[in-house]
This record gives sequence, C-alpha cells and structure tokens, in this order.
Amino acid sequence: MTTLTDPPKESFQLTMLIYDTRYRSLTFQAIAAIVLALCFWFLGNNLIQNLRAAGLNISYSFLGDPAGYDINQRLVEYDSQSSHAKAALVGVLNTLLVAFLACITATIFGVIAGVLRLSNNWLVSKLMAVYVEIFRNIPVLIWIIIIFTIMTAVLPGPREFRGDNATSSMVLDLFAFTNRGVYIPMPFFDSGLFANPAMNWVLVLLGFALSWFAARRINTWATAQQEATGVRPKTLWMVLAAWLVPFLLLMLVMGLTWEVPELKGFNFKGGIKIGGPLIALWFALSIYTGAFIAENVRAGIQAINKGQTEAAAALGLRSGRIMNLVILPQALRVIIPPLISQFLNITKNSSLAIAVGYADITATLGGITLNQTGRAIECVLLLMLFYLTASLLISMVMNVYNASVKLKER
Repeated sequence: MTTLTDPPKESFQLTMLIYDTRYRSLTFQAIAAIVLALCFWFLGNNLIQNLRAAGLNISYSFLGDPAGYDINQRLVEYDSQSSHAKAALVGVLNTLLVAFLACITATIFGVIAGVLRLSNNWLVSKLMAVYVEIFRNIPVLIWIIIIFTIMTAVLPGPREFRGDNATSSMVLDLFAFTNRGVYIPMPFFDSGLFANPAMNWVLVLLGFALSWFAARRINTWATAQQEATGVRPKTLWMVLAAWLVPFLLLMLVMGLTWEVPELKGFNFKGGIKIGGPLIALWFALSIYTGAFIAENVRAGIQAINKGQTEAAAALGLRSGRIMNLVILPQALRVIIPPLISQFLNITKNSSLAIAVGYADITATLGGITLNQTGRAIECVLLLMLFYLTASLLISMVMNVYNASVKLKER
C-alpha cells in the first residue's frame, strides 16, 4: 500500500546501466571481468594449440624421473638418484632458508642503522648515512659476487689446517672458517624419546613454545600488579627461569650432545656446513635490504611527534628507554607496511643465488631440471606458483602483525 508521500517507483531500463551512477560502476566492472576472462581464454587456447601443433602437451610426469645431479647445500636427504620433485623440494627449502635468515638479519641491521642515523653523535649519524647510500644504490647482485669473491680469496682452504705447519686453526676447536664454507658443531640427541630425530626436534620446539607462554603469563601478571598497585614487580629472574629451566631439563632428559667438525682427508667432516654461496647470498641480501629498512625506520621515528619524546623525558626516562618503550612502538604502524615489501624483495631477490652456485628453487627447478627435461612451461608455472604462494603468505603474516600493533582507539 502506497501513500501520497511515497516517491513513485522508477522502472528499470537498460540505459540506467550506463547513465545511472547507482549501476554504472557495476557495469564497467562486469565488462572488465568479461574482457579479462576472454584474454585468458585466448592465451590459454593459443598455448594449447601451439603445443598440439608441435606434438607436445603439458605434463608433470617428469617430476617422478631421477634428477641425475647432486646438490651440495640441502636440508633433507637427497642424492643424484632422487626425483626431480625431491630436487625441487630441496630448492624450495634452500630458498626459504636464505629468505628467513636474511629477513631476520636485514631487520636487525635496518633497525640499528635507522636509529643511529638519528643519533646526536655527528660521526655515528654520518657513518650510517654512508652505509645506507652506498649499499642501497649498488645492485644486490654485485654485492653477492663481491662477498663470495672475498670469502674464497681471503679465507684459508681446508689443507691449511693440516699438520704441524698449519697456517690456520679452528676457533675454540669448534668452528672452522674456510673458503668452502663455515663448519660449526651439530647438536643431536643421544637418548631421544622418539626413534625419529625429527620428532625430538618437534619436542624441543614445543618446549620453547611452553617457555614463551610462561614468560608471557609472567609479564601479564606483572602488568596487572602494576595497574593495581602502581609498582611493577621485578620479573627478570622469573622470566629467565621460565626460559632456561624447561630447556635445561629437556636437554638433560634427551641427552643433548654435539658433533664437532674434524678435518679428515681433504675436507672437514661432521658438524653443520654453512656453504660459502649461502653465506654470500645471506649476507648480501641482509646488508642490501637493511639499508632500505633503515630508511623506513628513520621515517617511522620522525613521524612521531617530538612531544612524545619530551613528555617521556619529563617523566625521567632515559633516551634508550624512550626509544624502546615510547617511540618505536608508535612508529611500527609506519614501519611495518614498507617492511612487508622489503621482505617480499628478499624472497624474490634470492633467485640471484644461481650467480654463486647456491641451489635455490630457481637453480634446481628453473635451471637444471628445466634444461634436462625441456619442460619449460611446466617448470616456469611451478616457479611462478611458488613465488606467488610465498609472497602471499609473507604478506598475510605481516598484515596480521601489522593489525596487532596498530593504534587502538578507545
């Protein structure tokens, strides 16, 4: 039932899809979606027809064939008779390893350099400015080659550790720095609770998680006491106990021992080998990306009003405490978004590992496997899928963290 005050209902007309602002944006989006779908259909159909004309087809059965090549740096068991899929897995793990390590160290370098660029000490500030300008304006590939060349030219070879006339020796009889890489002791469990060593490490990670949860509960309790009484109880020893006691007990029960590298034959055996290509790639990505992160940190700190620093100083806080407790927590909302882009750049720039012989996913699947099998389309599609998935996961995790540190309005 209508009344005299109700506006008359307007009948829908096709012209409204163009001239009516309520529908025009939807019309343009629908047209764009249709055109995009047609483009993808045309490209896919053209690819299939060309492959059919050449007597080829898209198949991933080659992943089950023996790879036929060795990989020096690997995190899982692998030999030349393993499949191409196993070789690709080794490359994926190597890529994730160097990306993870570089993200951590680049963040440390960037935060330190960004904070020191704003130091009142003229010399320190200028040194950090020189670091930023030099490293971010020279391509990362050049830094990778420079660092790898220095390592192979400066560090001694394994034969120089041999005999009474040895010109080099191990550091603390535990670490060996050679031109082939760095050898460090490898931890393992002599009396683990599980037959599978991987399960023992899962138990260790679970212990770390429980220690972290206990430390968080202690800090939460201290915060509640501070809000109730105005005095924050001292929790240093309790937090240290929460971290160390479970760890030491777990190591005692599982029988933690160390395999020390030893010189046998022409090379070191035992322990963990961190290859020269991995070190060169890791360090180059860290110092190069750290220069960009330093600028992000500096911009984030300068985005905070100076009144925050003055108010904190008026309360008697020292400059270091002001930076850690007042400035940096507020600056994170400015630092995190560009930091996500830098983490993505590290992951994608790791594909330059082939320049120094580091077997990442680009070198294995996109290099040797592609050349041996001739399956260029399949290998490239898998490479694109991996980097796309890794980038989306990094963005998702960092966006969740960004949401957790943003300012909460009351």
